[in-house]
Amino acid sequence: MTMHPEDISKAKDPDLMNSMAAMKRAALEARRIAIETGTAIIVRKDQKIIRRTAAELKLEDSLKAK
Repeated sequence: MTMHPEDISKAKDPDLMNSMAAMKRAALEARRIAIETGTAIIVRKDQKIIRRTAAELKLEDSLKAK
């Protein structure tokens, strides 16, 4: 069973309700560590598994900062 963010935010379990924010924090930390160590991360985007290099992540971050 797949839960969607709107389903999770309406959950009765407080741990489940807060899990989306925790996953977002973990994703940001994974990106930071990948950039710092020059390693790639694996993400799912548009139902596809994608390998993102540290260089790609740096470029994306620099474009967002503008």
